[in-house]
Amino acid sequence: MHILIRMNMPEKIRAFVRKEIVLVISAIAAAVSCLFVLPDAEYGTYFDWHTLALLLSLMVVVSGLRVLGVVRVLGEWVVSRMRSKMMIGSGLVALTFGCSMFITNDVALITFVPFAIVVMHKARMDRFMGPVVALMTIAANLGSMLLPMGNPQNLYLFQSSQINMVDFVLLMAPYSLCAALLLAGFLLVVFCAQSEEVQSKKEARGSKHSKERSIKHLGRASEEQGKKTSLLSRRTYPLGKCLRASVYGVLFVLCLCAVMGVLEVFLVCVIVVLVVALMDRRVFKYVDYGLLATFVVLFVFVGNMGRIPLVYEGISQLVSSAPVFASVLLSQIISNVPTALLLSGFTDQWGALIVGTNLGGLGTLIASMASIISFKLITTEGLVGRKEYLKTFTWYNAVFLIILLLLYGALRVLG
Repeated sequence: MHILIRMNMPEKIRAFVRKEIVLVISAIAAAVSCLFVLPDAEYGTYFDWHTLALLLSLMVVVSGLRVLGVVRVLGEWVVSRMRSKMMIGSGLVALTFGCSMFITNDVALITFVPFAIVVMHKARMDRFMGPVVALMTIAANLGSMLLPMGNPQNLYLFQSSQINMVDFVLLMAPYSLCAALLLAGFLLVVFCAQSEEVQSKKEARGSKHSKERSIKHLGRASEEQGKKTSLLSRRTYPLGKCLRASVYGVLFVLCLCAVMGVLEVFLVCVIVVLVVALMDRRVFKYVDYGLLATFVVLFVFVGNMGRIPLVYEGISQLVSSAPVFASVLLSQIISNVPTALLLSGFTDQWGALIVGTNLGGLGTLIASMASIISFKLITTEGLVGRKEYLKTFTWYNAVFLIILLLLYGALRVLG
């Protein structure tokens, strides 16, 4: 037994590293920085406790809604009213774009990509699977940029900058509108490039049995999980599903009030944790604690870098000269959430950081960790070839990024 455990440990470690690669790299960077700035009392000033409390509150509430299947039911209702392949694809992308503003880009993709795979297979849309999932990923990353609660870097920068909600939305609205128009244009190109009749024939001839088995397995797993969650809910929780959904709705509103500064952040966090602990305590298993831990170790790393004069001056000069482009470029290498935390310690150009880290989510696969979620979901079972998907994903992202950066330049000239 002990030998078996020892044999499994390396695999468990590798699995953890693959899942939490950003956390592992950030932790190593923080540990190395501690060698240059030894731990002292000033370490306590590194942490933005308001952001951590808000992030925890939102993740708990959104996890609860996801476990209840509220967002998925909404998706099924919308897609069931679609009458053509183009409408189905457009509906899936629009759902991801809209929902990511409120439930974060990660949760939107975790919820809707498996759902989209099953729906598109049933609708004989295998040929469109790669392009549609790539557009859903872009939609999640760009839809989430409009509101502070849409993604972790927005929430952090919103809290740190003390910008009000209206100004934040006005800052990002032109990019969100442009993104929506670009998504619509790409969908038209994807679905109108070839006739649906020809595509259906090709799909009927070319669908591989392995792909069908993978999708059927995914569909069965999804249905079984839904039944399991529903059964678990009825047996374990004393309150009905609708009532619990209503409670989560109220908690979500409280979180929004905390984001806008109407309610005290720590009070809302305590209320959320206590209510969920009493009503749906198993929800805590689904909270992304790795993201919270990533924020903690990055706070240590950024704080230490700010206390090394040579590093501070070098990064400050780089960021102050071109904060948006610095954010975009760094995001391609270390992802946009670490970029937001790192660069915020070296500049007070908050508007530029907000724009840069959001646009920086486009580009490479690691520019936004949400992109890796959809990549794993669609390629793990062989649904779409890795090279094929990466080619489509990279091409789409490059076009979106170039156009949105041109929009940024135009707005600067006009402003």
